[in-house]
Amino acid sequence: MTAVDAAARIDALIADHPDWRGSVLAAARTVIVEVDPGVVEAWKYMGSPCWDLDGPLIVGDIFKAKVKLGFVYGASLDDPTGLFNGELGGKQRRSYELYEGDTLDEAGLAALVRAAIARNRAA
Repeated sequence: MTAVDAAARIDALIADHPDWRGSVLAAARTVIVEVDPGVVEAWKYMGSPCWDLDGPLIVGDIFKAKVKLGFVYGASLDDPTGLFNGELGGKQRRSYELYEGDTLDEAGLAALVRAAIARNRAA
């Protein structure tokens, strides 16, 4: 699947969720792709929006009660603002999960994306 196709699938996923979940994923997507012009959107893992740069960065998912931004190598990242609130017991992944009424921490998310990119480049 091309990046254009992936972007169209992500657009459709957001459009299919016109409530707070679509808005949160759209806002997170904007933050993620603005961190570095090399970030590539993909559609993987049986139907999830993904963002990659020098390897996988984030897998996004919309659930009934939350939007989940799963950092593939989150366990190896510093999280100075404490955004990670999911998958905390794992040895590899960490997630930033948002629920209705939560405010997206754009600066904190951008910092995590930069850290994930640096981790990928160092690996």
